[in-house]
Amino acid sequence: MAPPPNRTIIVLGCPRSGTTLLQLMLHSHPRIAIPPETRFVLDAYWSRREFGDLRDSGNRRALAEHIVRRRRSRFGDLGLDPERTIAEIVDGPPTLGSALGTVFRGYAHRFDKPRWGDKRPGYYQHINELVRLFPDVQIVHLIRDGRDCVGSLKNMDWYRHDSVTAMATWAEALDYGRAAQRRLGPDSYYQLYYERLIDSPEEELSALCAFLGEEFDPAMCEPNRVADVAVPERKTWHTNTHREVNRSSSGSWEKRLEPWEISLCETVLGSRLRHNGYELSGAPRAAARDLARYARVATTRRLAHRKRELRDRWWRLNEPTPNLAAVEARSDERRSTGPEES
Repeated sequence: MAPPPNRTIIVLGCPRSGTTLLQLMLHSHPRIAIPPETRFVLDAYWSRREFGDLRDSGNRRALAEHIVRRRRSRFGDLGLDPERTIAEIVDGPPTLGSALGTVFRGYAHRFDKPRWGDKRPGYYQHINELVRLFPDVQIVHLIRDGRDCVGSLKNMDWYRHDSVTAMATWAEALDYGRAAQRRLGPDSYYQLYYERLIDSPEEELSALCAFLGEEFDPAMCEPNRVADVAVPERKTWHTNTHREVNRSSSGSWEKRLEPWEISLCETVLGSRLRHNGYELSGAPRAAARDLARYARVATTRRLAHRKRELRDRWWRLNEPTPNLAAVEARSDERRSTGPEES
């Protein structure tokens, strides 16, 4: 059975796996709007106790101000009117998911599109939280060769960690994605591969559209046409999105990674790489000191994730607002499809 229309779309994956390219491809669809990467969804989720019971309109206003006014939220990248957005949140349903959905819906209306979503690579760590906010969500997980992700991350000026942490990040993205796939099922979770996407965009995007319940549109294969609108100018590391789809960066790990990094990648990530169709180079086994370093990093990250899960479970026993989830998407859309202000 085809999924119902207008479900929330979330794009995620390891950082530098091509999620911005996929965002633009989806944004090129005549019915779908995926905005530039924001910072307010998880921030609002983890700050929700500050706003109290959202059945109180004053608390909804405080939440709306938090989303719209904070510079770090990147609300300004969406091109929306702050006052109007605040008013719509205050007048909307009393749940956090609905407040967040109001912002994304406003972005979709900018382009006269009925369907909206969000993209952020690190969402792979927060799939449970996203499902609580948007119960109808469809997760789209983009996978890229882990060695390319590591090689790309270590060359980003904004990346504050080392290549060992990047390896642990890629492993997490695969592991958490696999767990979500089992839990959510084929109607709500879909994975595709960066290398296949750039090699055969029409075929891969057609399959993705079938999952989303949408008709494929050829414009999706020309994401560079919307890059000026959907990628903030300050993100200079996304210059390739302004060009036609190409394989220029695929396989670049051979030049970007040092021999010890290749060995460590293929030792600790080897089974995951092979399982996802990536061939190993035959590099020698990593040195014991590098393996111990990876184990420390991976363990620390797993423990931090577990601690966050336990904290959230405790919080949910005493939620200020009984229901976090977006009110039924269909009813929200009916409420908000009135005439647009000029």
